[in-house]
Amino acid sequence: MNYRHAFHAANFADCMKHALAHALVAALGRKATPFRVLDTHAGIGLYDLQSEEARRTGEWRDGIGLLEAIQDGPLLPWLTLVRSFPPGTYPGSPALIRAMLRPGDHLSLCELHPEDAATLRAAFKGDPQVSVHRRDAYEAITALTPFPERRGLVLFDPPFEVEDEFARLSAAIARLAQRFRPAVQAAWYPIKHRTPVRAFTDAIAAAGLRDVIGCELWLREPTDPRRLNGCGFLVVNPPYGFAETARSLLAALQARFDDHGSGGGWAVTEIVPE
Repeated sequence: MNYRHAFHAANFADCMKHALAHALVAALGRKATPFRVLDTHAGIGLYDLQSEEARRTGEWRDGIGLLEAIQDGPLLPWLTLVRSFPPGTYPGSPALIRAMLRPGDHLSLCELHPEDAATLRAAFKGDPQVSVHRRDAYEAITALTPFPERRGLVLFDPPFEVEDEFARLSAAIARLAQRFRPAVQAAWYPIKHRTPVRAFTDAIAAAGLRDVIGCELWLREPTDPRRLNGCGFLVVNPPYGFAETARSLLAALQARFDDHGSGGGWAVTEIVPE
């Protein structure tokens, strides 16, 4: 309840998460039938990079700020959409995904923080394709799934403020796979050091899921648990061709974010085979 994403909007982790989420939603849109996206930790939707919060940290300068000059390559479809928003703003996942919906598609947003939930509700007031819920993310996946459309994406982006967040997340993913097996699931996670991440992916593998990949980007060797050294994006039921798309996106991001000699890198790995 204390976490406010406005301090971190458009940083390197946001760029990685949103470039990959954009690819997932684009893949869903390749079929004519409607889909729904459930964003479990939605934030406020659109962020002002000149706000007091953004200026205080300046994290966006080492994120979207390093990508502003790109005019070609695999990141361009996502960046073109980012650039369609007012200058000086950055679209979080609610704004980004809403811009990709077709008539008949829907977006369900959950945000527990009272002020952020109010901001989000105001942003989408009167939009028939978007519903906003002030409720706990892990309770919401039971209440709001399966989707009426029978296809879509559940996007988890917890703030990792509590020590057992990895365990809560793996349990939620396993529970959702039982309730709504066709759903694409995507979960962002921090990489500070490797031990919690290994425990998380081991729990996913032990839960009986099928077809799970992990996409990771790190700026430096993840040996200092006090720092956000990288981040991951776990995907259950990835659409056809997504793994290859993810490789090209991560390679392009790493080329821009690379601090030579820091031990940074990227990987797309199979956690559970199809």
